[in-house]
Amino acid sequence: MWRVLSLLKPYRKWMGIAWFLMLIELIAELWQPLLMEKIINQGVMKNDLPVIWRWGAVMIVASLLAFAAGITNSFAAAYVGQQFGFDVRKRLFMKIQSCSLPQLEQFSTASLITRITNDVTQIQNMVFMSLRIMLRAPLLIIFGMVMALIVQAKLALVLVVLVPFLLLFLIWAMKKAAERFSRVQQALDRVNRIMRENMANMRLIKAFVRSTYEQQRFRNENETLMAQTMTVSRFVEAITPVLLFFMNVAIVVILFIGRKEIQTGGVNAGEVVAVINYTTRMTAALSIFTFVTMAFSRARASGRRIAELFELPTDTKERPHHAIITRGELEFVHVSFRYPASESFVLRDVSFSVRANETVAILGETGAGKSSLLQLVPRLYEATEGTIFIDGIDIRHWDETTLRAAIGVVPQELLLFSGTIRENICFGMNVSDEEMVEAAKAAQIHDAIMSFPNQYDTIVGQKGVTLSGGQKQRIAIARALIRKPKLLLLDDCMSALDAKTEANVWQALKTYQCTTLIVTQKITTAMEADTILLLKDGQLLAHGTHQQLLNNELYHQIVDSQLGKKGISDDPRTS
Repeated sequence: MWRVLSLLKPYRKWMGIAWFLMLIELIAELWQPLLMEKIINQGVMKNDLPVIWRWGAVMIVASLLAFAAGITNSFAAAYVGQQFGFDVRKRLFMKIQSCSLPQLEQFSTASLITRITNDVTQIQNMVFMSLRIMLRAPLLIIFGMVMALIVQAKLALVLVVLVPFLLLFLIWAMKKAAERFSRVQQALDRVNRIMRENMANMRLIKAFVRSTYEQQRFRNENETLMAQTMTVSRFVEAITPVLLFFMNVAIVVILFIGRKEIQTGGVNAGEVVAVINYTTRMTAALSIFTFVTMAFSRARASGRRIAELFELPTDTKERPHHAIITRGELEFVHVSFRYPASESFVLRDVSFSVRANETVAILGETGAGKSSLLQLVPRLYEATEGTIFIDGIDIRHWDETTLRAAIGVVPQELLLFSGTIRENICFGMNVSDEEMVEAAKAAQIHDAIMSFPNQYDTIVGQKGVTLSGGQKQRIAIARALIRKPKLLLLDDCMSALDAKTEANVWQALKTYQCTTLIVTQKITTAMEADTILLLKDGQLLAHGTHQQLLNNELYHQIVDSQLGKKGISDDPRTS
């Protein structure tokens, strides 16, 4: 929590102004019962109208001063709250962007979204309330009790005995509420997760006629969220009646004692009214604690969730910085890998080397580790064992920005961002239109783009919904090629292309001076590569050219299943 609140340091000046204005408002409010005492004792009891007018005017001025201070305080508090919320969201987004994939996989996407939106809002509200009423309420209670003691100690002893117990009760209630609000935020995570899944997979849901099922699933989680929210809300709301009951009992006791003391001459009517006035103001302040408790408890729970992200370790190890990757040579030496959340290896003792500008096809059954192998090259994940070299240098010794700037990636699960085709191909890079068109032509998507009414300024829609699968794949390829990479990683990204278009893409790729690794299920694609890697159960079963691998039983079966006897006509075993 304190890690999050440390972001308030740049706004200490505005916070000081807000608290100063709050103190002015508080002083004016605490002064009014004393003025009321003077009006009663010196004016009403003595029937002195000028005194009533004089102190009444002072009372009005004090009220106007409190009003002006309160309004200005609200503006200052709102400014700090909004700026603080902006800073926290910015820092969270930067933190998420800088974290490694294994670190982010500790949290669901829905949870990350909730933390950067709803949780930040809860902290922001708490900051606003702390500058506006959160400190004002306890100070009003403390100084109200002190002023009551100064005015009439006998009557104020009732408050001295009662108020500390009520404050202890509030502290206990806040701790309990914070625990329950933490469960509410977790329930909100689950609701957001279902909403996100449904929005992203609406076509699939409709195709399988699962709307009723998804509605029920959402209803169950939503009801859980509602039930937990209502439970904690009832708990928090029950605090106010308890506080009001005991404070009203205190007022009755003070009136009872005051009546007897007035009769004996121990106190006067003005003092009784002043003490009662302080008591009612303290009662109002205690009732505000219901809202304060709710805001603080939610903020405390949200603060812990935000702090979990801020406290994710950042890799600060110094690495030699190499200016640029020039050749694109790649070598795996006894590389094994398993995902952080798994105990089983998806790659085992993989070793191979690729010369600059070679094309390597990676084949294997589903779950063989093909995509995992590609993800190790740009260090999206770290190899568990072994070493990967690029241009003869351990990739752990490359600066990550330098490393990834030299790699073009087309993932298996294609994702286009909402915006134009131009924005998706350029992807934030400062390139000329000529370079963009060159990449689009190489990816065989330029003619299709030019047939659209708005051409490169065509809006693709969320996740590229307005484009066909083949068009999205080719835009993704263009996005990788525009970087002019030294290593190009293609993860089964031509599955939606017809044979002619795929052949044209391969022909265009030969004009790029880059080392290419492509995961594919097509033997015809693999036959075009300089080298084929055959994976099975995470192990490199064999590697070589098409002709060389025909001697391998598994490869022989794959070729036979796709091309029949024609594909293995050169197999020496058939002669």
